[in-house]
Amino acid sequence: MDNKHIPIINREISWLYFNDRVLQEAADQTVPLIDRIKFLAIFSSNLDEFYRVRVATLSRLANLNERAKQILGYNPKKILNQIKNIVVRQERKFNNLYENIIVKQLAEEKIFILNDKQLNVSRGEFVKGYFREKLLATLVPIMLNETLQLPELRDRAIYFFVKLTKGKKSQLALIEFPDTLSRFIVLPETNNLKFIILLDDVIRYSLEDIFFIFEHDTMEAFSIQLTRDAELDLDKEVSEKFIDSLSKSLMKRRKGKPMRLLYDSEMPLDMLKYLVNKMGLSGESLIPGNRYHNFKNFIAFPNVGRPELEYEKNIPVSVNGLSFGKSLMGMVAKKDYLISTPYQSYDYVIHFLREAAIDPKVKEISIAVYRLAENSRVIHALINAAKNGKKVTCLVELRARFDEQNNISWSRRLEEEGVTVLYGIDGYKVHAKICLIARLEKGKIAYYGCLSTGNYNEKTAQMYADHTLLTVNKRITDDLVNIFKALNKNMLPKGLKSLIVSPIDSRPAIYKLIDNEIKSAKAGKKAYMILKMNSLADEQLIAKLYHANNAGVKVQLIIRGMCCLIAGMKGFSENIEIISIVDKYLEHSRVHIYCNGGNELIYLTSADFMTRNIDTRVEVGFPIYDDNLRKEIRDIINIQLEDNTKSREINSHNTNKYHRTNAEIPVRAQVDIYNYLKNKNK
Repeated sequence: MDNKHIPIINREISWLYFNDRVLQEAADQTVPLIDRIKFLAIFSSNLDEFYRVRVATLSRLANLNERAKQILGYNPKKILNQIKNIVVRQERKFNNLYENIIVKQLAEEKIFILNDKQLNVSRGEFVKGYFREKLLATLVPIMLNETLQLPELRDRAIYFFVKLTKGKKSQLALIEFPDTLSRFIVLPETNNLKFIILLDDVIRYSLEDIFFIFEHDTMEAFSIQLTRDAELDLDKEVSEKFIDSLSKSLMKRRKGKPMRLLYDSEMPLDMLKYLVNKMGLSGESLIPGNRYHNFKNFIAFPNVGRPELEYEKNIPVSVNGLSFGKSLMGMVAKKDYLISTPYQSYDYVIHFLREAAIDPKVKEISIAVYRLAENSRVIHALINAAKNGKKVTCLVELRARFDEQNNISWSRRLEEEGVTVLYGIDGYKVHAKICLIARLEKGKIAYYGCLSTGNYNEKTAQMYADHTLLTVNKRITDDLVNIFKALNKNMLPKGLKSLIVSPIDSRPAIYKLIDNEIKSAKAGKKAYMILKMNSLADEQLIAKLYHANNAGVKVQLIIRGMCCLIAGMKGFSENIEIISIVDKYLEHSRVHIYCNGGNELIYLTSADFMTRNIDTRVEVGFPIYDDNLRKEIRDIINIQLEDNTKSREINSHNTNKYHRTNAEIPVRAQVDIYNYLKNKNK
C-alpha cells in the first residue's frame, strides 16, 4: 500500500473534532452544571494551546508556500482557512451554550452572574469598594495614538480596548487585567439568592475611576486576547548553556508572533481595524468572540450552590494486597501490582518512593520525570533519599512543553540537594515514565521497577486515568538497568529483551506485532488488536493498520484525541472500529492488546502512535506478565469498549455521534471501572 495515497484526516482538523467532543460534555445536561462550566474552560484552554503551537507551526510553513506543499502533501494555507471556519463555528456554539443555556440554568439554581449594568445601589457600592481596595492601584492604562507604536501585548492576557469620545474627538487606551486576582467575585447574598460578578465587569463598572482626568461624553470598553506563537527554537546542547538558552526562549515566548486575536464581536469596526493595522494581523488570525475571554479561568468557577452541582468526589479504591501500614517493597517482592489512577490512590507511588528514601538497604534510585506537580512530593522524596545517603539520579525533561520553567526550577533544587540531574539526550525528548530502585538483599542487589503510562505527578493523577506497574520481574528490571545506564551516558538504550523503547525499538516491534496478526489472519486463524491511546497520527502506522484490515485482522481503537485514521472505508478499514471516551477524567493510558494466536500479549506504554513518540522521543512500553493483572487490564478495556454513554464513534462523517452498543443497559466506563475495582476488594 502506497503511503502517499492512504486516506487520512488532517491532524489539525482531527484535533478540532476532539475539542468538539469536550464541548459536547459542556452541552450534556446529565453533567453537573459547575462541571459543564469546567468543560467550557478546558475547551478554551485547549484552543489556546492549539493556536500557540499547531497553528503557529502551520503559519510558519504557509510562508514556505509551494515547498511546504511538497513536504507536507497538503496546502497549509488551505488548512489554516479550514481551521478558522471550524473555530468560528465552535466559538459560536460555545457562546450560545454559555450565554443562552448555562447562565440561565445557573439562574434556575438561584445563582446569578451579574454584569456591570445589573448592579443595584448596594451591590454597586460593594463592587466600587472592591475595585478601589484591590484593583485600582494595579491598573495603569496605556494611552494610544496613531503616531505611537502599539505596545507588545502579553500572550493570552486579557485587555480592555477602551474608546473615550468627546464630540468628534476620541481617545483610545489599553488596560491589562491583573492575573493575580480571582476572576470571580462573590457578592453579598440576598434573600437566599447568590450573586457572582466577573473581574471584567468590576473594571467596566469602575472605568470612570480610571479615566476621570479625561473629558468624555461616552466611554466604550471591549475585551481582547492575543495568542502568540509558543514554539521554541532551542540550542540542543544539554548543559548549563542549554538551561540558560531555554530560560531565554521562555522569555521570548511571551513576545512570539501573534497567532490569534480573540475580540468582542460587539467592537466597532474602526477599533478592530486599528488593532489589525497596528499588529499586522491576517484575516485567519481574527476570531470573533463574546464579551468574556480567557475562559480557561472558569476551571475555578466557584460553586456557591448545592453540592450536587459538581461531580461527587470518589474515595479512591484500595489496591488488593497493598497496605500503607506495611512495606510496599516487601509486598512487591512477592508479586506484581497495578495501580489504576484516579480510581486508586497515587499515594501508593509516593509511599513507594518515600519508603525507598528511608530504607537503609536501598542504595540507588533512578527516575525519569516529564511533568511535575507544583509542590512535588515525588521530588521531596528524592531529595530526602539523597539526604539519607542514597545515590539518586533524576532525568528531568526540560522541554516538557509549557512545564519548562517548572522543571528548570526543580532541576536546580535537586542539584543543590545532592541529586545527580540528567537533562535528557541530544535531539530526543525523554517522555518515558520509569523508576528503578536498587536494594541490597542477602549480599546482592535486587531491583524494583515502577513504570507508568502517566507522569510522576500526584496532581494530574487525580484527573488523568493511567496505569502504573510495580514489579521485581527480572525481565523488566534488567532492561530498566540498561536504560538508565544508557541515559547516564547520554546514549539511547539498545539490545533490550522485554521493554519496547522509542526511538530504537518501537517501530520495528509494533510492525512485528501487527505482522504477526496479519500472518494469523491469512492462515484463517483468529486475529485481532485492541489499541488504546491519546492520539493516532503517524502515517506509516496508519498504513500498517489499513494493511492489517485488508488481511482480515479485526482492529478496535480507543482514541481520546486526534485520530487521522478513517474507520469504515471500503478497501481500507471495514474491520476497524474507533471510539473516543470523553468524560469526568481525562483518558490518558496507552494499552496494546494483541491476539497472538489466542495467547494474548498486553503492553502498557508511554507512547502514542505519533511520529514524534515513535521516532524522536525516548518512550518505554512494558509487557504485563502477571495473569491476574492481565485479566484486570482486559476487563477494564472491555468495559470501555462497551461504553454507550460517554463514547463517540470516530469515522469519516466527523459528527462525534454517541456510540450506542446496547442502549437498554447503560454502560459508563469511568463509573463502571470504579465499581469493578471496588468490587474486587469484596
